[in-house]
Amino acid sequence: MHVNGKVALVTGAAQGIGRAFAEALLHKGAKVALVDWNLEAGMTCKAALDEQFEPQKTLFIQCDVADQEQLRGLMPVAQQPVYCASKHGIIGFTRSAAMAANLMKSGVRMNAICPGFVNTPILESIEKEENMGQYIEYKDHIKDMMKYYGILDPSMIASGLITLIEDDALNGAIMKITASKGIHFQDYDATPFHVKAQ
Repeated sequence: MHVNGKVALVTGAAQGIGRAFAEALLHKGAKVALVDWNLEAGMTCKAALDEQFEPQKTLFIQCDVADQEQLRGLMPVAQQPVYCASKHGIIGFTRSAAMAANLMKSGVRMNAICPGFVNTPILESIEKEENMGQYIEYKDHIKDMMKYYGILDPSMIASGLITLIEDDALNGAIMKITASKGIHFQDYDATPFHVKAQ
């Protein structure tokens, strides 16, 4: 699917990965609804994008759709086994829903992006007890993990998004983005129904 002329809604669009997604989509010719809970950051983002693109290409909507639990990564974390299990469940859900969409010939594609640590304001929050709550005691462990795995630029995640949107052959793909391997896909055995899935 080509992005040019399409309308996209990006949550968390005022900064970090969301802002990188919005910019990548705008560069490809899409119009973007910038959705974020942070009014000040959202208005600042829209103003900056208005200077770079035509003002009618973006719309800012203040809205809180975030679940703080979903801001952590896919890697195993000893202190959060249930949370990690839910993230791995998203992979199974994505692959199964993509297979169902293919069998129904619905034309809908579903893929997942699994990035490592990304250079966003959320990484700075690990120093603040009000953000980390009971997990503040693990901040040094988290910092060690960030050093080990590396930190990605949001633009790399946005590049992955554009790949998933524009490559119509990708359905059920699990895109992993890491500092060591860049953008790559998780390989799975072929499905018994010859449903094209990555």
